[in-house]
Amino acid sequence: MSEIALENLGKSFGDFTALADMNLTIANGEFMALLGPSGCGKSTTMNMIAGMLRPSSGTIKFNGLDVVDVPMAKRGVGFVFQNYAIFTHMSVRENLAYGLRAQGVRAGEMTKRVQAFAELLQLEPMLDRPAAGLSVNILQRLAIGRSAILEPAIFLLDEPLSNVDAAFRAVMRSELKSLQGQFGQTMVYVTHDQLEAMTMADRIAVMDHGKLLQVGTPLEIYNNPADTFVARFIGAPGMNILNGRLTQQADTVAVDLPGLGSVALPPALQAAAARLTTPDVLVGFRPEQINAAKAGLTMHVGFVERIGARTIVHMEQGAASAKAVLLSEVETPKARKDWTFAVPDDAIRLLDPVTGQALVGRPN
Repeated sequence: MSEIALENLGKSFGDFTALADMNLTIANGEFMALLGPSGCGKSTTMNMIAGMLRPSSGTIKFNGLDVVDVPMAKRGVGFVFQNYAIFTHMSVRENLAYGLRAQGVRAGEMTKRVQAFAELLQLEPMLDRPAAGLSVNILQRLAIGRSAILEPAIFLLDEPLSNVDAAFRAVMRSELKSLQGQFGQTMVYVTHDQLEAMTMADRIAVMDHGKLLQVGTPLEIYNNPADTFVARFIGAPGMNILNGRLTQQADTVAVDLPGLGSVALPPALQAAAARLTTPDVLVGFRPEQINAAKAGLTMHVGFVERIGARTIVHMEQGAASAKAVLLSEVETPKARKDWTFAVPDDAIRLLDPVTGQALVGRPN
């Protein structure tokens, strides 16, 4: 196992900064997801960890040892690419055995490990088939097996499931997590898919425009996003964020949402709101955390999406828009009608309207 420490890591290509001053420690045996949209710097970060790119600044340490000058082949790293790069002229068996043979593993041990991984990844029926002509799903499974069979201390996966179908992605999410648990490898997983990150990772590093925005467990990031980008990026749909204005109501502080109504703030949020130098504030709440109510906020329902067990209600009021996620058996608001809903106290988040940074979050 290996701890990975990225210290003030940066990478520039000419005048373009792909990664700026990143500090991140990935613990021994941890499953860390680097999550963000295309171009955020996550693959650049992984390529530097692997040794495929040299940092422009900062250091990369494995168990305290600076590896910036250590070649990729000597870093003890396994790598799976988005494009699986299988040897199509070889059989499945030969692909699985390729790295073991290069390492000089004895024939008996090699046969044993190939058989074990073939069973684990459901490749046993096709061991002697040529890789050429196999489906994309099988080729990606084979690519993962070919790298994992070497049991590297650090396992890097760059969008390995983006080219495969939805059903296979669901299977491989559980298989990859199981595989990592069996071998205790430190795993770094690059993805733009928040579902992959939320379901597999021990912790998630959310990135955007070459910057690390937040690191935490899936629940920490879901419950307490650090800023408006993380709030909107995490969740399906993302967090609703509306413009509000702080007002004093009797002995409590509330937020007025023009045209919608107002919400009273619990004491912890009142203290946070007091730090603002302006009455303007952003109010966030998750679509899953609101319900129909006789009193609360009122918005106009534009349309309703029914997605199996869930119903997504799309609402608007003037320039404001929001979504609600309800169980399908709950009475659904009518399209083109007004709907009133309540936001629980512990679901409310306040964010700075200038910086976008969260003012306070709910403890986990």
